Amino acid sequence: MERGKAVNSPWMYAFGMLAMMIPVQAFSTFYTFFYTEKLGLSIVLFTAARTVYLIWDAVNQPLAGYYSDRTNTRFGRRKPWLYISVPLFVLTYFMLFAVPNGLSETMLFLWFLVALILLEAVMTIIWVNYGALFPELYRQDKVRKKASAIQQGYQIVAILIASVAAPMLYTNLGFGAMALVLGAVFVVFMLLFLRFTEESEEARQTPRIGMKEAFTATLSNKPFWIFNISNSFAQTVNGLLSSMIPFYAKYVLKVDEGLVTVLLASIFVSVIPLVGVWYWIIKRMKPVKAWQLSILAYALSVIPLWFGSSLASGITAGVIVGFGLAGFLVTPPVVNSLIIDLDYAATGHRREGVYTAVSGFIIRSSGLIAALAFLIVGALLGYKSGDEPGDNPELTFRVLISGVPFVLLAISYTLTFFVKLKGETIDTSEVQR
Repeated sequence: MERGKAVNSPWMYAFGMLAMMIPVQAFSTFYTFFYTEKLGLSIVLFTAARTVYLIWDAVNQPLAGYYSDRTNTRFGRRKPWLYISVPLFVLTYFMLFAVPNGLSETMLFLWFLVALILLEAVMTIIWVNYGALFPELYRQDKVRKKASAIQQGYQIVAILIASVAAPMLYTNLGFGAMALVLGAVFVVFMLLFLRFTEESEEARQTPRIGMKEAFTATLSNKPFWIFNISNSFAQTVNGLLSSMIPFYAKYVLKVDEGLVTVLLASIFVSVIPLVGVWYWIIKRMKPVKAWQLSILAYALSVIPLWFGSSLASGITAGVIVGFGLAGFLVTPPVVNSLIIDLDYAATGHRREGVYTAVSGFIIRSSGLIAALAFLIVGALLGYKSGDEPGDNPELTFRVLISGVPFVLLAISYTLTFFVKLKGETIDTSEVQR
């Protein structure tokens, strides 16, 4: 493909998603298992670290979005932040998994807390600036749906790569080496995405508004809040499914640790063609209706996980979950971009960065919800850590991988009916002119 045709192509933009999701999926899937099961950090201290991080994130996320919107260089608003973040991500990602030997539990907690705060700060800058480019580059509803489907297709490929590669790497080389390898992969794909992305000159020249005005308008947008709170419950399920799979394999299915890759692959291999199915569905529906349907399908799809008892039944349940997950991955970016468009049409100000940041903070709260679910269910059923799994760890992880996700998705689905958008399609390229 010639560079001129490739610039801002949805296929090239999606390399940014591929870059981030390979290491992030390995992080999401294995850091809970690594710190609690392998290193023996108690789930009480694990949850405490997540809570402190969320408090920091409440400041970190909105500021990242605000300053991104106000940046104006000859290289663009978003790209300078992304270039700066590339080496910082590699360093902080390695720190999280390269834990020194012989740490006491208190020192292990402090190492985890500091590494988590630093890594998540860098990830915030990357996600805010990458996400803000989506509604800015793709203005028409039809193009957005296509771009979202391609982006989520890349995301599933990334998840699949991470699910297969990460266990092989940490089993043979250790978690620190795994982090270095996945960090190098991140650099290659992120630089490829940046090479073929050019920001909109018109977007850069739109009027800037003050911090108070920017956040007041954002916080008063009711559909935006309900949409993101609903998504935070569903996003919690994404995190729970990924992070609980190693425990599910060990305590419920009772299979070898090496077969975790097979279970993860059963979910994510099935998602790749199912993203195409959901793209076909949403082309024929209004964005909010398609989003509602995807969350309902997701809720129903987690039920079979409760009945898993062997590798075969676990794989079957994983394939079913893949259908619901595919729908949830494709539909939210389209609805979120529409909300941002309607705001721009009403105010004349572009605030993709602020909206993406506030949205990111709400969605990131899903990590705390997942940690609290782990803590509460573990306390009720007796699981403390890999050293003290309790009397019935099998029930603990059936509840965490199926029961809790179903309840969270039921809440998410109920909230979708309170999102009302006037005119569910808008072409902001017309407004821009």
